[in-house]
Amino acid sequence: MDNKKEAIIESAIHAFREKGMEKATVSDIVKGAGIAQGTFYLYFSSKLSVMLSIAEEMTERILREIQRNVHEELPFYRKLEIVVDIVFTMTKEYRDVFALVYAGLASTDYMQEWETIYESYYAWFSNQLEQAKADGVIRASLHPQRTAEILIGLIEDAAEQTYMYSQQDDSKAELKKKEVLDFAGHALGLNPA
Repeated sequence: MDNKKEAIIESAIHAFREKGMEKATVSDIVKGAGIAQGTFYLYFSSKLSVMLSIAEEMTERILREIQRNVHEELPFYRKLEIVVDIVFTMTKEYRDVFALVYAGLASTDYMQEWETIYESYYAWFSNQLEQAKADGVIRASLHPQRTAEILIGLIEDAAEQTYMYSQQDDSKAELKKKEVLDFAGHALGLNPA
């Protein structure tokens, strides 16, 4: 990614977290990025148009963290535990950013781009499912791509319910993670062998 665009995205995240979507201005964003206002408009048409790039950046952060921590030699169930832990941790840490992104995308025409943002995340998870299927640890009848999309949605929704809507404590979050893992294990026909 271009360094100036990256600086704009990081500055926008900071400005939106600090001031909120309504009060943050393009001037705040460019000041934080250390660029001229005209440079901002080379990359984005408005402050709301940055939301798609922020959504992409947040999804990439989650995927980078997952790839850094999920090692190929681990059993599938352990990989799934790590993914759930990371999604919950990142949602807790960036709950305000995710809330802003969802609000920003919902108020623009960018919501249809959501699936494009998730393509690499879906592909990674689909590959994990394909390998688990080949290893015989999950049911042979599942479709890896569709199942990846459903599982990511389930995990993210549970994390968002925990941290964005109800601000639950860590013990309740641990219970919710266990329920997500149990549910996913049953749905996948997981054989922990």
